[in-house]
Amino acid sequence: MAKTNRRTFLQKAGLAAASTSSLLVAPEKKKELLVHHVFFYLKDPQSAQDEARLLEGLEKLAQISTIQLSHIGRPARTSGDVIEKGYSISWLCFFKNLIEEEIYQTDPIHFKFLEDYGHLWEKRVVYDALGKKG
Repeated sequence: MAKTNRRTFLQKAGLAAASTSSLLVAPEKKKELLVHHVFFYLKDPQSAQDEARLLEGLEKLAQISTIQLSHIGRPARTSGDVIEKGYSISWLCFFKNLIEEEIYQTDPIHFKFLEDYGHLWEKRVVYDALGKKG
């Protein structure tokens, strides 16, 4: 009888441990995320008209369906030796993954943006980062 009780106990303990460990061992899988950040340096940074045109273009660009979230910004009035403030406008957008970002890059709206507004900037710097959504 002692063997039966021990066997039953071990079986029940094993089932309980298995069900508990599956919750602990298999956490929710984190999803991929691609961050695309572009800094535009206008040819004429003092031109309100050029800035307004670029903003107009970025609003059109934001309509691309694979963009999960976008943000248009200007340099913040923060201080620090390492803070870059020489750009005119920043464009930040998030994609589900690398494929979604590649679709964005080849979207006709993106090509039209480059064609219609590319003459406004002297330089643009792009940072793409791929990681896990937390």
